[in-house]
Amino acid sequence: MTAIHEPPLHTPTGSLLRLATAGSVDDGKSTLVGRLLHDTKQVFADQLDAVERVSRERGLDGADLALLTDGLRAEREQGITIDVAYRYFATPRRRFILADTPGHVQYTRNMVTGASTAQLAVVLVDARHGVVEQTRRHVAVAALLKVPHVVLAVNKMDLVGYQESVFAPIADEFARYARALEVPEVTAIPISALAGDNVVDPSNAMDWYAGPTLLEHLEDVDVDHDPRHCAARFPVQYVLRPQSSEFRDYRGYAGQVTAGAFRPGDEVLVLPSGKRSTIAGIDRLGERDVEVAFAYQSVTLRLTDDVDVSRGDVIVPADRAPEVTQDVVATVCHIADRPLRAGDRVLLRHGTSTVKAVVRSLDSTLNLETLVRESGPEALHANDIGQITLRTAAPLPLDDYADHRRTGSFLLIDDADGATLTAGMVGVPLGTAAED
Repeated sequence: MTAIHEPPLHTPTGSLLRLATAGSVDDGKSTLVGRLLHDTKQVFADQLDAVERVSRERGLDGADLALLTDGLRAEREQGITIDVAYRYFATPRRRFILADTPGHVQYTRNMVTGASTAQLAVVLVDARHGVVEQTRRHVAVAALLKVPHVVLAVNKMDLVGYQESVFAPIADEFARYARALEVPEVTAIPISALAGDNVVDPSNAMDWYAGPTLLEHLEDVDVDHDPRHCAARFPVQYVLRPQSSEFRDYRGYAGQVTAGAFRPGDEVLVLPSGKRSTIAGIDRLGERDVEVAFAYQSVTLRLTDDVDVSRGDVIVPADRAPEVTQDVVATVCHIADRPLRAGDRVLLRHGTSTVKAVVRSLDSTLNLETLVRESGPEALHANDIGQITLRTAAPLPLDDYADHRRTGSFLLIDDADGATLTAGMVGVPLGTAAED
């Protein structure tokens, strides 16, 4: 495989940015991702040759860059993205993991998946159509998932004569809506993914726009939130007891540090039991007794006491523990075709733990047009965003999602067939309460 020229994937780069794209069908999302990859020299020559050949067979004048990202046959045949695809690329200034998520309303659940770990969301709108219902849904999902940075990419500016008078009102309407959802930062950029305007290179057709290109913004946006400074969390995945001659008395608890840092000597609690102990040692990748384990490192913790620890337990600092509760109030995005109703019995998956739960009440749904929480829905249907109350069969250590995305989120699962029903975030609901 031959590169167009040496891509910068192997050069030293700065921090990592996780981003997700969202947009309605035909807003040009796949073309934008293809343009980003092409203009940052991330496309190999034989890949581009294949795209150009297929484009000619379809009677197109130039290469359809959307073909670079529509990886599934069904996607190519329908001309829409239907699954989340992760793209990895880098520039000399930063590394990127891009979640290319579907725009069709039927696949909103896939956007939830793609945005759940994103630090930035790029929401596309077609300059000819402006902000539409699906745009509002995507912003609401980004707000629900606490994505800290949102970029509005007003695409297809070439089809409206590159006019500022088209771009400005769309940017204003989007900004008002995002502010009402308390999205902390919104940046609007006029682009043409097809022609390459303001994606990687500045446009010569929009001299009225003095802001950054999309790539410049992605390279510069500040995402220096350091999870190592949060209260430490360690969901236990496995209990290790090799009982070999070399490790006859070894007992360790393997998993990934999801926030904060642990050190030998730290006093900890094992939740939900509340048993207290002290970290005796930390092992990592065959290395014994490392000095510290930071967020996102996979390690094994050893404790000084022979306390009962099982898969699904969470080890936390004794002085910064989350609430342990069986009553869960959360904002949710319902993603299954079957509706969710009060009284439904489900499984709740939280980290490495799965417990039985019952939906006690459906408290409200969010009206995406008015951003008002409407009380007392009879059911939540696919793509509805609302607030619910659950009762679990066993206590769970739950953080507020705004503080800890991993330990503040959960999934509801159908206990009959294992289908995922709902994505939930513990914390303050979106929108404003309806007036009596």
